Amino acid sequence: MRPNVSRNRLLYSGELARLAGVSADTVRFYERHHLLPAARRSSSGYRLFPADALLRVQMIRGALSVGFSVRELAKIFAVRDHGGTPCHQVRVLGSEKLRDMEVEIRNLRSKHRELRRTLAEWDCLLRNTPRGKRAGLLEVFSAKHKEKSK
Repeated sequence: MRPNVSRNRLLYSGELARLAGVSADTVRFYERHHLLPAARRSSSGYRLFPADALLRVQMIRGALSVGFSVRELAKIFAVRDHGGTPCHQVRVLGSEKLRDMEVEIRNLRSKHRELRRTLAEWDCLLRNTPRGKRAGLLEVFSAKHKEKSK
């Protein structure tokens, strides 16, 4: 949800941070990495951002949450801020993020299955190990994985 902020109003960095739900350090980080345009300074040296910086921070947060990097966003915003239209580039990057996530999900599912099998084996070993004696769970695990890596 976007707070009602007049487009002509300037926001102090702390106010921008509060409205966007981030820290002032985050706002400075975004500025330093060219995700936000350089802030104007008040007569007392405080950073002042245009009201549309709030929407920009919200876009940044959303893009970061689905896997875009700070470097990628800086390039996209540089094109955009110079009048370009990076929409096709954003679409390509989004597609790459989805493909990478799908690979990661497959890898996690594989690890999940392996850990379930391992836990079942360990339960069996523990049932057959006298109380107070070592079952050597990690030794069995590493020996089995050594065999798989050959």
